[in-house]
Amino acid sequence: MAAIDTIAAAATGGAPAAIGIVRVSGPDAISAADKMFRSACGKRLAEAHCRRMYYGELAAADGSLLDMCLCFISRGPDSYTGEDTAEFHCHGSQVIMSEALRALASFGVRAARPGEFTKRAFLNGRMDLTQAEAVIDLIEAETSGAARNAVGQLRGVVGIRLEAVYNALLHVTAHFHAVIDYPDEDIDDFNMQSHLSVLRAAEEELTRMLETHERGRVLRDGVPTVIVGRPNTGKSSLLNALLGYERAIVTNIPGTTRDTIEEKILIGGTLLRVIDTAGVRETTDMIEILGVKRAHEALGGASLAIVVLDGSEKLQEEDLEALRSIPAGLPALAVVNKSDLPHVLDINEAKSFGFGICRASALTGEGFDKLEAEMKNLLRQPAERAEGELITNARQADAVRRALNSVKRSIDAIASCVTPDAVLTDVEEALAAIGEITGKTMVEDVVDRIFERFCVGK
Repeated sequence: MAAIDTIAAAATGGAPAAIGIVRVSGPDAISAADKMFRSACGKRLAEAHCRRMYYGELAAADGSLLDMCLCFISRGPDSYTGEDTAEFHCHGSQVIMSEALRALASFGVRAARPGEFTKRAFLNGRMDLTQAEAVIDLIEAETSGAARNAVGQLRGVVGIRLEAVYNALLHVTAHFHAVIDYPDEDIDDFNMQSHLSVLRAAEEELTRMLETHERGRVLRDGVPTVIVGRPNTGKSSLLNALLGYERAIVTNIPGTTRDTIEEKILIGGTLLRVIDTAGVRETTDMIEILGVKRAHEALGGASLAIVVLDGSEKLQEEDLEALRSIPAGLPALAVVNKSDLPHVLDINEAKSFGFGICRASALTGEGFDKLEAEMKNLLRQPAERAEGELITNARQADAVRRALNSVKRSIDAIASCVTPDAVLTDVEEALAAIGEITGKTMVEDVVDRIFERFCVGK
């Protein structure tokens, strides 16, 4: 077995801050930290209590004073990574942290790769893969709901539910192999019918888990929301007003927006992935034609549509075309923009499409309280499940789907009186798929790809 390196990285961001943390993990973490930290009480880190903060001097590579800081150690296996670890809590200067890392390098400590601390925690059994992936989901959470769900997964909610299914299916396969391998032992005969209730319970639980994925995906990535309308109704101005800054170029020249522009906006605690599209109209401009095509494609994947109309003009054929472009059943809101100008548009004509109507001004902000209220009403989400139960990860959802399909095949096989060994093939495939989620059956290159998402220092 290859020797395990001791690694180090800055665990805080790249901007100056009040506090900067340098994290060290590996067999030589404490001894390396001991060479550059002198506690005010005179105690060496090798003799220090675990998880107790010590105040003292931090030395640079040449031994000169670098900073006055706090330091603590955790000894493996009772640490985040399962290894000996040390942390310096310095002042948040990038120079100080860089110098601290340089000093550690002089003692043989190498720079950590992205996600390497959490990867070591997983490999050392400190967490399963669902918990490890929850770490980066928590770091990247953009709403309180996404953060709560990630914390629940970090506590092991998904892993616990999957472990129950895994153990039930494992019991079925273990019984089968015990009867085959030890025919002379006093073991109950294997009868697949007697295990049918276990398989059906597994099917129900996996189905429930898979059903959470769409809600979980929206919770993490946001509700895909498309802004459509004819040119110069103020679509880009509306996007800018919702964002609170100038993201899209706004001019009085029709067709300025040629491609889709995507940004995220928080409305009432719900994250919207808002897509501003090219004006919907007949055109001979090839680039604009592609933009209109992309607008229709965006509508096909949307969960909410906002049709922008110009309240200072009569409803035009291109407005009607935009209204007709909304797929049936897609929640939609018609925003009559430019309420700061004399009102000309016949609202009743727009109401005939069955959408909610809201007057607003992207220029002055008038009507935006009502606009946000209407959007929140359309975005009414189903009741929240217990925190941590929503599957937000596409990789996990795919594995749950494959496990579910395998369990369904095994149930169908029993109904068709297929031999037990053939049924067990499907059960073992379900076990392998569940193992991919928790990390029981993961191959090294897949694990590497998962942790590439992480930032350095975590």
